[in-house]
Amino acid sequence: MEFFYILILAMVQGIAELLPVSSSAHVIVAEKLMGLDPTSPQMTMVLVMLHTGTMFAVIAYYWKSWRETYFASSQQFRANGANLIIATIATGIVGFGLQTIIKHFFAENADKFEIEHLFGNAKLMAAALASAGVLIIISSRMKEKGNDDVNTRSALWIGAVQGLCLPFRGFSRSGATISTGLALGVNRRRAEQFSFALAVVLTPAVIVKEAVRLYKVESASAVNDTAVLLHALFPGLLGMVLSFLTGLIALRWLSRWLEQGRWHFFGAYCLFASLVVLWVG
Repeated sequence: MEFFYILILAMVQGIAELLPVSSSAHVIVAEKLMGLDPTSPQMTMVLVMLHTGTMFAVIAYYWKSWRETYFASSQQFRANGANLIIATIATGIVGFGLQTIIKHFFAENADKFEIEHLFGNAKLMAAALASAGVLIIISSRMKEKGNDDVNTRSALWIGAVQGLCLPFRGFSRSGATISTGLALGVNRRRAEQFSFALAVVLTPAVIVKEAVRLYKVESASAVNDTAVLLHALFPGLLGMVLSFLTGLIALRWLSRWLEQGRWHFFGAYCLFASLVVLWVG
C-alpha cells in the first residue's frame, strides 16, 4: 500500500475516530474513493491498527484527568473499574447477540459470513450515520444535572448502546456512548471520560480479533503466512503513528465543543455525512 494512501487514511481516522462522526464510515468512504476494498482482511487490519494509534492518543490525553478521578483512591478505582466491567459485559452481550441475529436472519447462518462483509454497504452505513446524528442532537438538548457521575445503571446502558455500534460502521461509538451518558444525566466531562475509557478497554480485543481473522484468511492461501502478515502489518503500524498525532488534535476539538455546548454540531454533520455516503456508495 502506497505511503500516500496510508497518510490519508491515518489523518481521516485520527480526526474522525475521536470526534463523534464515525471514523470507520469516513475511512471506508476514503478507501472506496482510492479504489481499495474495505471488506478485505488486510484493510480491516489496517483500520484496527489506526484505531490502536487513536487509543494511545486517548491514553495520553486523558491520563491526567483519569489519575485525578479513576485513580484518586482505591475506593474510586474499584467503583470506576466495576462500572467499566459492567459496561464492557453489556457491550459483549448486545454486540455478539446482534451479530448472531444478523447472521441468522440475513445471512442464513452461512459458515463463511463475517460481520465485516457489511462494512461496504453504503445504505447501511448512511442509516447508521443518520441514527447517530439524531441521537447526538437529542442528547445535546438535555439539561446537564450538576456533577452526576457514571453509576451502575448508566454504565449498563452506555455499554449496551456501545454494543449496538459494533456491527454497524457509521454508528459512531463515541457519539452514541457520550450521548447516552448525557441523556441519563451524566456530567459532560464524566460522560466523555467514561466513553473513552471504554474505548481503551475494547480496542485490544478488537485488534486480537482482526489479527486472528487476517491470519486465518491468509493461512488458507499458498503464500508464506508470516511474510503476508508482516506485509499487512507494516502499513498499519505506520498509520498508527500518524493517527496518534492527529488524534490528539481531534480530542482537544471534541472536549472544547462538548464543554461549550456545541455538541449538536456533530449531529448535524453526521446527518450531512449520511447523504454523502449514499452519493459515494
